[in-house]
Amino acid sequence: MAITITDLCINCDLCRPECPNQAIYEGGAEWSMAEGTGVIGTYTLMDGVVTNAVGFHSARAESVYYIVPDKCTECQGFHDEPQCAAVCPVDC
Repeated sequence: MAITITDLCINCDLCRPECPNQAIYEGGAEWSMAEGTGVIGTYTLMDGVVTNAVGFHSARAESVYYIVPDKCTECQGFHDEPQCAAVCPVDC
């Protein structure tokens, strides 16, 4: 299960650079599976949709930062704990 960012987010941008999978995006920004992951070709998202990894998708949130669950590994294989949560000043 991927981590989510709540609407308490203050858009401080501390979490985004800490994500080893580049799974965190600014509100309103489109996202791509390939960005920061090296995934190429077709990719099946968790909801079963097959997509081109380099294609862009609509933002999942408009006013606060958001995490793409298909890219989030909760930092497993990189860190002992999710880095976004570790640096968040408001625990959102």
